[in-house]
Amino acid sequence: MRAAVLEAYGEPLSIESVDPPELAPHGVVVDVEACGICRSDWHAWRGHGEWADDQVPLGQILGHEPAGRVARVGDDVDALAVGDRVAVPFNLGEGSCYQCRNGHGNVCEDGYALGFESSVPGAFAEQVHVPHAEFNVTTLPDGVAPEAVAALGCRYVTAFHALAHRADIDAGDWVAVHGCGGLGLAAVQIATALGGRVIAVDVREEPLGMAADLGAEETIDASALEDGGGAADVPSAIESITDGGAHVSVDALGRAETCRNSVDCLRIRGTHVQIGLTTSAEEGEVSLPMDELTRWDVTVVGSRGMPPSRYDELLRMIEGDRLEPKKLVTRRVGLEDVSDRLAAMSDYETRGVEVVTEL
Repeated sequence: MRAAVLEAYGEPLSIESVDPPELAPHGVVVDVEACGICRSDWHAWRGHGEWADDQVPLGQILGHEPAGRVARVGDDVDALAVGDRVAVPFNLGEGSCYQCRNGHGNVCEDGYALGFESSVPGAFAEQVHVPHAEFNVTTLPDGVAPEAVAALGCRYVTAFHALAHRADIDAGDWVAVHGCGGLGLAAVQIATALGGRVIAVDVREEPLGMAADLGAEETIDASALEDGGGAADVPSAIESITDGGAHVSVDALGRAETCRNSVDCLRIRGTHVQIGLTTSAEEGEVSLPMDELTRWDVTVVGSRGMPPSRYDELLRMIEGDRLEPKKLVTRRVGLEDVSDRLAAMSDYETRGVEVVTEL
């Protein structure tokens, strides 16, 4: 089968013919119909993560946001059948640890990160193997297109889990979203659907326009603010709009300034949600005003993916047209185009969600 393989960090992926996936008794093999191209793929492609012992190995097939149809079923799998249309999470649980048993399979103690480690080759390929399939794989309602499921990927489910479960926003809450890439735009659409009043922040006009179309009540172009180039003025602008600060603020970019702006724009007893991964400039470390967080009873939470057991909540909202992840899809490409699209992310030249549909 054809696959896109990471042969050197920062260099074009190698499009190769590789052996089809081996089928574990507890697994399924899925024919990939679509796979999102995510900024987490960009981090892997650039070789980031060594500061957290999380660097993706060379030789890895990347891609972690697949949708497709079951092609082969392991001997121990009864709940899935050949031909089933399925969504596949990137953070795969093994189903029996304490976290999995208590509904937190996204942080399984012995889990796998699809496309990021050698034991689980990714989905920039014609087929992908999913271990512990009955725990991880979710069948899809009729009418949900593969590219819409690929748009869910890690970005959309991470944003949904962050806002619906971790921050637990209430109707009418002001929600600030810092960074309007695919992850941030997903947060905008989801927060709006959950009843939040969204303020979207970015330095680019086009993503801010998309954020407004997806439901943002206010947008802030940080590059246009006066006095210091914008970064230091974002919190005061949000405080002015909200008459006191955001109830929930999301850093969807992972840069030190967006993380700090997110914390600084909160009102008393607000919640900061970190979903953007840091770059090589931060290496996973960002300075925060801990005394202020303590004084004002501020909550700081992280979110990564979503428990497989809660996918039905999200899919019901999509089926009922309360959420439309397909609106985030801006480009459909072939496997040969993935390297160029990853390179475009280096200078923030992409917008929304781009999806591989030609494998």
